[in-house]
Amino acid sequence: MAVDFPITAAIRFLRQKKVEFVPRMYDYVEKGGTRESAKQLGVDEHAVIKTLVFETNEKKPLIVLMHGDREVSTKTLARLLGVKSVEPATPEKASKLTGYLVGGTSPFGTRSSMPVYVEKTIFDLEKIYINGGKRGFLIGIDPGVLKRILNAEEVEVAIEK
Repeated sequence: MAVDFPITAAIRFLRQKKVEFVPRMYDYVEKGGTRESAKQLGVDEHAVIKTLVFETNEKKPLIVLMHGDREVSTKTLARLLGVKSVEPATPEKASKLTGYLVGGTSPFGTRSSMPVYVEKTIFDLEKIYINGGKRGFLIGIDPGVLKRILNAEEVEVAIEK
């Protein structure tokens, strides 16, 4: 049975790159985060990957992909990037850069091209669930794809929530 799912910029990008994915829809809950989507989809929150938009003190935007049950250490990230500081972009700025609403941000098919950093242990997972470009829409995908089509760089910046 075919699942009806939105054709977002992310989906068009993945199709163009011939990437296989499994669409997973759920009922978006404001501020529910990865815990809510993991619960609804019956998957481990560790495998639900957040797409986070940050800015360096020089206002250079970047994306960090992180396990749903972990936070990003901005101090460690800044040190790795060789900048003074890194902080989360405002929802308005993140939206402008990516073309997606916060809660529906996908690293695929973003409006602006930004470097993508991925928490190293994400690549140990068999399958990840990452936003498909709309609130309430995740896609199941092989984490290796992140390196292949996003040129993502591995980092170790996770901290336990």
